[in-house]
Amino acid sequence: MKQLFRTMKPVLRLLLFAPFYALSQPTTPPTKPLSRQECVEFALKNQPAVRQALIDQEIGERNIRIGLSSWLPQITGTATYAHNLQLPTSVLPNFTDPSAGQQIVRIGLNNTSTLGLQGTQLIYNNDVLRAARAARYIRQQTGLNTTSFKIDVVTNVSKAFYDILLTREQLKVLDEAIRRQAKQLRDSKAQYDVGIVDKTDYKRAEISLRNAYATRKTTTEALKGKDAYLKQLMGVDAQNPLALTYDTLQLVQEITLDTLEQLAYERRVEIQQLQTQQQLQRLNIDFYRYGFLPSLSAYGNYNRVFQNNEFSQLYNTAFPNSQVGLQLAVPIFTGTRRLQNLRITELQQDRLDLDVVDARNQINTEYQQALATYKSALNDLNTQRDNVADAREVYKIIKLQYDEGLRAYLEVITSENDLRNSQFSYYNSLYSVLAAKLDVQRALGDITF
Repeated sequence: MKQLFRTMKPVLRLLLFAPFYALSQPTTPPTKPLSRQECVEFALKNQPAVRQALIDQEIGERNIRIGLSSWLPQITGTATYAHNLQLPTSVLPNFTDPSAGQQIVRIGLNNTSTLGLQGTQLIYNNDVLRAARAARYIRQQTGLNTTSFKIDVVTNVSKAFYDILLTREQLKVLDEAIRRQAKQLRDSKAQYDVGIVDKTDYKRAEISLRNAYATRKTTTEALKGKDAYLKQLMGVDAQNPLALTYDTLQLVQEITLDTLEQLAYERRVEIQQLQTQQQLQRLNIDFYRYGFLPSLSAYGNYNRVFQNNEFSQLYNTAFPNSQVGLQLAVPIFTGTRRLQNLRITELQQDRLDLDVVDARNQINTEYQQALATYKSALNDLNTQRDNVADAREVYKIIKLQYDEGLRAYLEVITSENDLRNSQFSYYNSLYSVLAAKLDVQRALGDITF
């Protein structure tokens, strides 16, 4: 039997602590480039805030079981030993010779020991009844808290993912601009060497190229911070590399959104949380309202009493006794405490009702603002797309005219800057649209995971 227990001990330990092991294991870094959806899925499993919320759910479940444990039989074992230094005395009448007066008699033995077993079974109690009725809503509350964290993770990870991708696209724009300006610098230097143009064109080309390199350096450093932020949101260790995969055309396709969808407040997790709190508050009201009801429980006792003047013979003879019964506890007067607590819970219920009204107003404002931002960003994106096409065409024309000697080099630099700025504005607008779309979906309660 002992050998079997030693064999099963590791298995039992694994079964008992499996949830803790699962939540406390270190994060395994990703080994391949991740898409946005894969980044979100990784974050939902490894983000510390989500893992903490899952632990809070487990803690809530344990608290529920603690509250319900009073419904189960409660069994207590007791053992006592007492040695009488002086036996207690009692004054008794002298029945054999009443004229002699009362007599003093020593009672008991020198050594006394009792082994007892007591069991109680609760039949009705207001506290435990509330715990049983509240279990469902407590589970719902902790689950909604986890859902709220997951919605934050999906939204924030997606925004951080988009931000990195569009910053990388801006780096491509800068690389393209640097290549153009480097060629312009070589051309202007060659023209200056043969005396076609003066030194100003060559110097302007140098200034423009240095500015492009400086902008690229700034953008590259900013990208490092954005990578670190995405790792933080995903729960990836800062020392581990993180590679992303994406399709720019797919990003453009993701901007579409049904702007005619109606707002349903009940889909928002914040409203669901408040509704759960209202249910729990109603249970508190019932608890104080029916606080005058008695508590009823059954009990049973069994004791083995040992007595002897000699300690060595104390446990030779037992004198058992046992009993069963019911116990009823009725609160008669509590100094109006129950009534005051009842009134407090009713006032707290009124506050929750106002919280729901305020939350609905905030959600409506959030939705209207997010929708307006999305529509504005979408219009700006379409404008910037046209601006990029026009700026590219203008640059080509002015560059050709400059090569023919029809334009000043300053106009080439101006058209080059216009092209680069329009490309930057396009990608900034694309990010704004994607971020605003997430905000609208969140306001509608459409964020899924």
